[in-house]
Amino acid sequence: QVQLVESGGGLVQPGGSLRLSCVAAGFTFSNYWMYWVRQTPGKGLEWVSSISPSGITTGYIESVKGRFTISRDDAKNTLYLQMNSLKSEDTAVYYCARNSNGSGRGQGTQVTVSS
Repeated sequence: QVQLVESGGGLVQPGGSLRLSCVAAGFTFSNYWMYWVRQTPGKGLEWVSSISPSGITTGYIESVKGRFTISRDDAKNTLYLQMNSLKSEDTAVYYCARNSNGSGRGQGTQVTVSS
């Protein structure tokens, strides 16, 4: 069955960096658009970024443009999210998913940005 396993979250100070990873299994990863979404108690589930099967086309929510970079390694069935210049408002549980609405997402990884 489809499995998505996120990792790489943690506690970081404002201005710091984290790299999230998502290992996929159970489907042909290279054929799919992939997405990062995040959830906070106040905002609910929010699309953050997406990447095309080729990796050529990417998209970002306005609030993370210039700070986050999505990438993929199809040989490793792995999706990444490099997060730089982190802000307190980036605090959330981050999920990878095969759909932009977050359906079928993994278990998530907590990112906490705090001094």
